[in-house]
Amino acid sequence: MKSANDSSTINRDVKGKVHLKDTPILEWEWKSIVLPKGGNSCKKATDDQAGQIFVVWPRFPEQVRSRVIGYVWDTTQPVGTICKSEKTGTVTYVVVRSGSGDLNKWVAETRNVVEDFKKIYGEAPEDPAILSLSIDSNDTGTTSEAMIGAVRFKSQ
Repeated sequence: MKSANDSSTINRDVKGKVHLKDTPILEWEWKSIVLPKGGNSCKKATDDQAGQIFVVWPRFPEQVRSRVIGYVWDTTQPVGTICKSEKTGTVTYVVVRSGSGDLNKWVAETRNVVEDFKKIYGEAPEDPAILSLSIDSNDTGTTSEAMIGAVRFKSQ
C-alpha cells in the first residue's frame, strides 16, 4: 500500500468466521518502507501511520458506539502506547511497532485480541465483524508505504 497525502482501507467481513473463544491470537507480517513524517497516532493533527490493522466490533449507531482496536506501526509513539484516537472516537490505537529501526524488513507480530480488548474496554469481547488493513498520510501531508502479508486469527 502507498499513500501520498491520502488514506486507504481494505475491509474484510469476518462476522461468523472469527471466534475469539477458539482463536484469540491475531498474527501478521508487515514491512514499512516509508513512515509518514511526524506521524503520531495520539494527536489529531498528525494521526497517520504506514501500517494499520483494525479489528472492528460495530454497534449501532456505528459512528459513535462501535469499538475498534487499531494495531499500528507509528512513526513517533513508543511501542506499547495505547491511546484513543483524537480524530475518530471509536478507535483505540495499540502501538505495536515504532520508528524506522525495522524499516524495509518483514516483521512478524502477535497480539492477543481478547486480552487487548479487556484492557481497553474492561470486559470480554464478542466476536469481531470486520478486519481492516489501512494506510494513512493525509494529516501530516506526507507519504507512507507499507506491505502487509498474511493476517490470521489462531488458537493460543
